[in-house]
Amino acid sequence: MIQLTEHELTKAHDSRAAIERLYIEMRHLFNRGWYRHTGPSGNVLADSLKTLSPEIYGSMNDPHKVELDGLVYVIDRLPRGIEACHFVKLISEEGLNDSSFPVIIPSKRRRNCYRIDDDRMFIEVTRGRSEIYDILTHLTFLYLEADKIARHAKDNEGKFVSEWLELQEIISGRVALLDSNWEVALTYLSTLLGRSYSETKLAYQRLQEAPTTNSGLFEIVYYLGKKALDEQAGQPRTVSFSPTLRDRIGHHLYGERWARQIKEQLLQQDLLHRPLHIVSANMHSVPNSLFAWPVLKGHFAGNVTIEQLAVELSKADNRPLQQMVADYARQHGLMELSDPFGTNIGVQIIDTARIDPQALAPELNADPAHLKNEQPVILVMDYAFGEQAYETMDELLKPYHLGNEEHPLKVASISIMGKAGILEGEKGDIMVPTSHVFEGTADNYPIQNDFTAADFAEEADIVCEGPMITVLGTSLQNRDVLAYFKHSSWKAIGLEMEGAHYQKAIQAATLIRRHIGREVVIRYAYYASDNPLVTGNTLASGSLGLVGVKPTYLITRKILQRILAR
Repeated sequence: MIQLTEHELTKAHDSRAAIERLYIEMRHLFNRGWYRHTGPSGNVLADSLKTLSPEIYGSMNDPHKVELDGLVYVIDRLPRGIEACHFVKLISEEGLNDSSFPVIIPSKRRRNCYRIDDDRMFIEVTRGRSEIYDILTHLTFLYLEADKIARHAKDNEGKFVSEWLELQEIISGRVALLDSNWEVALTYLSTLLGRSYSETKLAYQRLQEAPTTNSGLFEIVYYLGKKALDEQAGQPRTVSFSPTLRDRIGHHLYGERWARQIKEQLLQQDLLHRPLHIVSANMHSVPNSLFAWPVLKGHFAGNVTIEQLAVELSKADNRPLQQMVADYARQHGLMELSDPFGTNIGVQIIDTARIDPQALAPELNADPAHLKNEQPVILVMDYAFGEQAYETMDELLKPYHLGNEEHPLKVASISIMGKAGILEGEKGDIMVPTSHVFEGTADNYPIQNDFTAADFAEEADIVCEGPMITVLGTSLQNRDVLAYFKHSSWKAIGLEMEGAHYQKAIQAATLIRRHIGREVVIRYAYYASDNPLVTGNTLASGSLGLVGVKPTYLITRKILQRILAR
C-alpha cells in the first residue's frame, strides 16, 4: 500500500470538505427555493467548486482560460439555449408536456426542458436529488466560465475589445459567417476564450456532432458572456425550484408508477410465477446478444461473433439490419415498455420460452434442458441515475398487489452492468466490485458477487477487483480524493454513481423486508468509461465510441451465460 504524504492527505481532506459544503448548500438551496449566482449562496457553490477543482472541469481555476472540454461536456447535458437565459427553474412533471412549448431534450441527458420565453428555461427533474446536484454543479461551472468570457470581452480601461465587437456583429446577423471568414471568426473566438486556435476549432467540431441539441460554439460563447455582463449591470442569473418539485422529491412517485407498469405487464403475460432475472444495462446489448446471431449470421462470411455483429449494428448506415433484428426479437419473446411516468428508464421483458435454444449464438453456452424446465424471464432496465437507482430497484422488488392479493416476484438473479471511472487502467477495462462505499461516509455494502476477476481475465486486457466508490456525481470527481481512496486501505478500484443505491435496495428487500428470497444471485461488473486520474482521459474528453463495444458485450455475454445455463 502506498503511503500518502501529509500534504496529499491535507489536500484530500480539503477536497472532501468542499464536497460536503456543496452537498449541504445544495440541499439548503433546494429547501429555500432559489438562489442567485452572485449572491451569498451562489458564492458558496462557486467557491466550493473551485476548491474541489473536479478533474472533469480541467482548467476551471485558470482565470485566463475558458475550460473547453468541460464546456462541451456540460452543454451536451443541458438544454439548448440555456446560455441565453437569466432564469433557470427546476420543476417536477407539472403538465408542460401538454402545453404548446416545444420539448427540448439535451444530447447526453434524457430530461424534458422547456424554453418559456427568451429569458427563462424550465428543466423537468424526475430522477431525484442526484439529478438536482448534477444540474446545479453544471450551472455553477457554466456561470464561472461565463464570468471569464465577460472579463475577456473588455480591456483594462473597461472598453469592449474588438474581438467581442466582431462576435457581436456575427451573432446579430450583420456579418454573415461564411467559408471565407469562418477561420477569422474562429480566431476572434479563441482570443476571447484564452485558448489556441486548434483547441477552439476542436470544441466547435465536437459541438457540431449534435448540432440540433446546442446553439453552436459562437452563440454559446456570446450569450454566456452577454448574460454575465448583464448581471454586472444589475440583471442577476437566478436558479429556482418549483413548490411541486420540493413537495415530491424523495417520495418515489415516479418509481412506484414505473414498477407497477412492469408488474402489470408480467401479470398480463402470465410471467409473474416464472423465475425473473433483472438486468440493469443499456437497451441494446441484451437483445442484440440474443437475437442478432440467428438473423445475421448468414449475412457475413465465416464464424461471426456477437461482438462483431454488435459493431455492424452500431453503424448508422445499417438501419435495415437493425430493423431485421428488432422484428425478429419481437416475434421471439421481446416486449418493450414505454415510460410515460418520467423515470426515463426504458424496460425490456424477454420471455425465453419463446426462444429456440438451437438458434442462439454458440458462445452463449445455453442449456436447452435448463431453458425448457425453468423458462426464465429476463427483465432489462436501462441505466438509472444516482439515487434513482434506489427508488426504482426498491419499488421493483416489492410484491405486486392486486386487490387483496399479493404476488411476490420470483427474482432469481439481479445483474448490474454499468459504466464507471477506473483508478488504474484505461477506457474499456473491466472492474469487478467486492463492495460499494458511499463517498464521504463510512457507509459500505459488501457484495456476495457471483462474478470474479477470473470470469473476465482471459478476454479483457485489464480486470480490477476490489471496492468501488459510489459518488454524488460525475462532476465532483477530484484527483486528491480519488487518490486517497485508491492508495489508502480502502484500495478502491473505481467510482460510479448507482452501485451503493442498488445494493441498499437489494439488501433491504432480501434481509429486512423479505420481499425476495435471500438466495437471489447478485452480479456486478463495470467497464471503464474514463480514468479521472489521467489528464485528458476524463468523461469530458469524449465518448467511448467503438472502444466500449467489446467490454459492453463481454459483460452482457457473461450475464446471459449464467442465466441461460444451469
